[in-house]
Amino acid sequence: MQQTNDQTNTNPQFEIQRIFVKDISFEAPNTPHTFVEEWKPEVSLNLETKSNRIQDNLHEVVLSITATVATAKKNAFLIEVHQAGVFMINGFPSDQLHQMLGSFCPNILFPYAREVISDIVVRGGFPQLILAPVNFDALYTQHMEKQSEGTKQ
Repeated sequence: MQQTNDQTNTNPQFEIQRIFVKDISFEAPNTPHTFVEEWKPEVSLNLETKSNRIQDNLHEVVLSITATVATAKKNAFLIEVHQAGVFMINGFPSDQLHQMLGSFCPNILFPYAREVISDIVVRGGFPQLILAPVNFDALYTQHMEKQSEGTKQ
């Protein structure tokens, strides 16, 4: 008995094509004075994700992280990293594709951005800054809830 395959390659596909640093900025405006003051850092963190379609099934996702660290009410340093990736995503329904671009891919990019931030901060002469894990699934859900509330009004 010969079996016909009606599902010609309709299985969802996901591949990481490339991971790279798209942009990086580090500023330490109050050095060397910051190095002689007592180190009691206050960290402010801002996360943002963006995605765009490059070709049919190729998508770029950019995770932007800005960390501002102050001590004695003065900025010790500011670091901004745009960690990016190119992902091949094929065969997913549009709602799943949106979730992959807004949550799954940033989850993949975060450890890379975290490592870059830690490395640059140490090279700047400061104690290592290790960012806590981020729940991108929860952030995505919050974003979608806010978006749906905005369309209901």
